Amino acid sequence: MNRINRLTRLIGNQFQCQRYYSTNTNEVLIDEQGKVINILLNRPEALNALSLPMVRKLTPLYQRLHQSKDGDAVVVMKGAGGKAFCAGGDIRSIYDTNNPKTRNPSVRPDDTFFREEYVLNNMIGTNPVPQVSIYNGFTMGGGVGLSIHGRFRVATDNTVFAMPETGIGFFCDVGGSYFLPRLAHHTGMYLGLTGAKIKGKDCYITGVATHYIPNARVPELEKALAALSSPTESAVNEVLDSFHEKVDINDNSLISSKFQLIEKTFSKRSVEQIIEALKADGSDWSKQNISTLSKMSPTSLKVVYQQIVNGGQLPTLADCLKMELRMAQTFVENNDFFEGVRALLVDKDKNPKWKPETLEQVTDSMVAKYFDTHGHDLKL
Repeated sequence: MNRINRLTRLIGNQFQCQRYYSTNTNEVLIDEQGKVINILLNRPEALNALSLPMVRKLTPLYQRLHQSKDGDAVVVMKGAGGKAFCAGGDIRSIYDTNNPKTRNPSVRPDDTFFREEYVLNNMIGTNPVPQVSIYNGFTMGGGVGLSIHGRFRVATDNTVFAMPETGIGFFCDVGGSYFLPRLAHHTGMYLGLTGAKIKGKDCYITGVATHYIPNARVPELEKALAALSSPTESAVNEVLDSFHEKVDINDNSLISSKFQLIEKTFSKRSVEQIIEALKADGSDWSKQNISTLSKMSPTSLKVVYQQIVNGGQLPTLADCLKMELRMAQTFVENNDFFEGVRALLVDKDKNPKWKPETLEQVTDSMVAKYFDTHGHDLKL
């Protein structure tokens, strides 16, 4: 299977979902054992994709943690089923609710899911209690938002991490504008534009994860965390360090071998310049990335580029999430998100008709509209 087909399947994994008006309270299981709060994302049949009921079950817990201001506790989050931490968000239901073919044009698109999800993302990012997220499988989109802003992220040999939204006519939300530009060597721009998937050791090398632990040792790690009498941030970090397996950054199979090339090509001042740099390089890796970028929504590529540039200049996660809500509102008012979901999840022809069709046709004024205030701010 070629790289594009693998990427298409990966994006499909991310956007597994159920209708967000579901009221299944078992989609998240919370088990508090002393000062250890275990959270199990429990939709294994959908790779633990994030639904609105899951957001609404998690939010009161984080509200309580914020109110208690007690750092002498630890949150441990993982996914059920052994295949995924959380493979994305409830994109299909957003499509069904806001599809312009069926929605009343006089009614503003429903941004409930984005609004509540981003509020939760910010609470996780500002949580006084350290959080350990265990990437036991696919970790994408909405799953990234549940974890990347927490203090500790544990990658394993089972981890597959990606932000593949440009392939569905969307953008790297859930705080992507905060963490992507803060990855070294312009790796965030590379991951955000191409939707490239990286595995466990690469997650650690890039800074996506704080630790790398073989998947077979995760149960032992959980027991060690549960045994902490005073799970302060330093105590949790000491346990994680004791399980961490050294990663050889000189291994040519790892992303570190491409850092110089990523920095050379993805540090440019526009998407067009990035593609020109890839063409000038001419390596197989560059040719693969040119092919990948040619399949993505041209609008998404240019908006995500600007999102990452803007996010790198914003001081806080909250500032980035406020920007992202405005972006999300615009995406659900325009063609490419609905066309991308149609092509991938509805008709499944995998042949989206992007509008505009080319990067050259996406003007600066078109991109600027995604960053307008809309008059609807996110309350954090």
